[in-house]
Amino acid sequence: MTASPVDLKGRSADARKTDGAEGIVLLHGIARRSASLGRMERAFRAEGYRTLNLDYPGRKATIQTIVEGAAPQVTAFASGLRRLHFVTHSMGGLVARGIITRYRPANLGRVVMLGPPNGGSEVADFLHRMRPYRLFFGPAGAQLTTHRSEALTTLLGEIDFPLGVIAADRSVWLIESFLILPRPNDGRVSVARTRVSGMSDHLTLHTTHDLMILNRAAITASLRFIRHGRFRDAPGIEEATQTAAVAASASPPYL
Repeated sequence: MTASPVDLKGRSADARKTDGAEGIVLLHGIARRSASLGRMERAFRAEGYRTLNLDYPGRKATIQTIVEGAAPQVTAFASGLRRLHFVTHSMGGLVARGIITRYRPANLGRVVMLGPPNGGSEVADFLHRMRPYRLFFGPAGAQLTTHRSEALTTLLGEIDFPLGVIAADRSVWLIESFLILPRPNDGRVSVARTRVSGMSDHLTLHTTHDLMILNRAAITASLRFIRHGRFRDAPGIEEATQTAAVAASASPPYL
């Protein structure tokens, strides 16, 4: 499946309309592909959800252009469902926010974001004017700073839907973690900046930004939130939930 104008590809696990079916749109991070969310997708399919795991040109377009390219496939997928949910990683969370703001599905359900830069990233602040960074991460990478344009702020909109955010607090990116980002962080975004005003729940797990989408506790928590609208009581994450409560009391949400 392809959609212009950005050569976006998507894989639907089941193209048939099914009464009462619920579906998951999966959106990867800026330098990833849909395959990176394969384990997450398989977990949801095993629970009976239909899935649309989108590829989008994260390094070649602005967030606004990515939203415009992804929206037709999301709209078509949603038309065959009782409820449509989103599960995203990293910048995919901003793409989901843009789609919901401009093309909100009437059957929108719940949203889970893993490691989203909802408040931007100090790493992008530090690097976005450097030519190697701009060449690799492209126009969208330059939009991941903590200081956003009015246009991007408008696109992201307000959180008026059930949203659960999962953050990570371990890192393999030592320079970024110790010299650039406030702690705790995952080497790409601080735990504080994953938060956003209006979210329903927040959870911090002891994993890294890159590996959290493969983390069993993160997958379990994502399934739990999509089903019940909360992370609590998900098996294996009680300790992490306590960590989330501490983070919630100490960290302000970002718009």
